[in-house]
Amino acid sequence: MHSNKDNLQILFEDNHIIIVNKRSGDITQGDKTGDKPLSDVVKEYIKEKYNKAGNVFLGVVHRLDRPTSGVIIFARTSKSLERLNKMLRDKNISKTYWAIVKDHPKKEKDTLINYLKKNPKNNKSSVYPKEITDSKKAILHYQLLKKLDNYSLLEIDLETGRHHQIRAQLASIGFPIKGDLKYGFNRSNKDGSIHLHARKIVFIHPVTKDEVSVIAPTPDEVIWNAC
Repeated sequence: MHSNKDNLQILFEDNHIIIVNKRSGDITQGDKTGDKPLSDVVKEYIKEKYNKAGNVFLGVVHRLDRPTSGVIIFARTSKSLERLNKMLRDKNISKTYWAIVKDHPKKEKDTLINYLKKNPKNNKSSVYPKEITDSKKAILHYQLLKKLDNYSLLEIDLETGRHHQIRAQLASIGFPIKGDLKYGFNRSNKDGSIHLHARKIVFIHPVTKDEVSVIAPTPDEVIWNAC
């Protein structure tokens, strides 16, 4: 399952940024597992494609959980990294997610507002209706795109970007994401993925000022394909 540059799916690329469709199982940047991160794979790709001598600069703008797939932006210069980081903080990068969840929500669209508290010991966020110590406000909007027999495809827009936010908030209303054992789905997916996919990202290019809108194809898998 380890990524290499031959199965890298590039969705957008110029001198300033590179946008990739992350596969489930890839880690965005190095962690304690010692597995090869996607950032290294992208660096190798750039080095080879542009015959770069020495080290390649690549800035990690944001992350996706390991079992999640979809759109991820890397910065190719420190200037664009700085600007993208600011845009992220100012909420000027719009991200849309798709999730396949258990059953069918009664409401076709809804806004969930909770408080999330991260527990570093088990790397999990707990959901509370009211603010408690060290909790952070979490807001998401979902709408139902499609009903399958036992599942629903939801489109999710995040207003805040909290740890495991989509996973925890959807599970808290009884709709855990398919394969997400950590948040209460009853069985895992064979490949260890969960059915959460960063589908689309839209922002104004930090240098050219053009609008960049990128859609990531969903993984080639039975349930995703049914959507």
